[in-house]
Amino acid sequence: MEDLLFEIQLAMPQVILGVINGAFYALLSLGLAVIFGMLNVINFAHGAQFTLGAFVAWMLLSWLGIGYWPALIIAPLIVGAIGVAMERAMISRLYRIDHLYGLLLTFGCALVIEGVLRNNFGSSGQRYAPPREFGALDLELGDFFLPGYRVWVLIAATTVCLATWLVIEKTKVGSYLRAATERPQLVQAFGINVPLMMTLTYGAGVALAAFAGVLAAPIYSVSPAMGANFIITVFAVVVIGGMGSIAGSIVTGFMLGLIQGITEVFWPEASQTVVFVIMAVVLLTRPAGLFGRA
Repeated sequence: MEDLLFEIQLAMPQVILGVINGAFYALLSLGLAVIFGMLNVINFAHGAQFTLGAFVAWMLLSWLGIGYWPALIIAPLIVGAIGVAMERAMISRLYRIDHLYGLLLTFGCALVIEGVLRNNFGSSGQRYAPPREFGALDLELGDFFLPGYRVWVLIAATTVCLATWLVIEKTKVGSYLRAATERPQLVQAFGINVPLMMTLTYGAGVALAAFAGVLAAPIYSVSPAMGANFIITVFAVVVIGGMGSIAGSIVTGFMLGLIQGITEVFWPEASQTVVFVIMAVVLLTRPAGLFGRA
């Protein structure tokens, strides 16, 4: 019994950190799922837009003295506006052709964004300190200390994920979006500006990535490569949950973060590959994903 309690105590910190990583996976994969589910575009620039959100927050603080709380709103709006410009100038031209062209275009955009950031700020990370008031949320779980900011990340990411799901699945705006995906000409006939709706949807998906970037800035080093460290895993999350499935992205993101945390305790060498093993098994048994429609 004592050995079991010791193992549980040993595993608890990694499980909690895994769930927090899962919050980032869920938030990032949510933006990807929104863009793919509504626009049928595989947005490979998502990781770079996540990075851009963190850099905009850092620039707001370093150059203008604008702190964390305003940046949490301003940075996603700025990066979302950049996303809107990208959609109008380039991505909107690819809706009726093969997905491969959208993937290649957004991959090129990702390389451009990362290259610009690297040329201007270098490859070393920039420090972004969280506000001091998060100290009130610090938790001590036995010998394990959990910083209050990580508690906030879990709360904020979960809240945004649930709010996005509610908007898309339970509101009139969400029903218009789903209908425009299936029957754009019919929706246009009812006087709804479908191209504008598509543009704003892409901007919203990009803003979700930027919001995750601002949340990540105080935890991870703000560097041009931070998005690349997440994006491959996040694509795996989207594939496992089901391409375009909003609920699937949220549930799978948290689930895989938890599995990674547990794997880190009992088999550390496999913690970075377990996600891709699960993806392979899911694709073999259920190609549409756990929550996807065949």
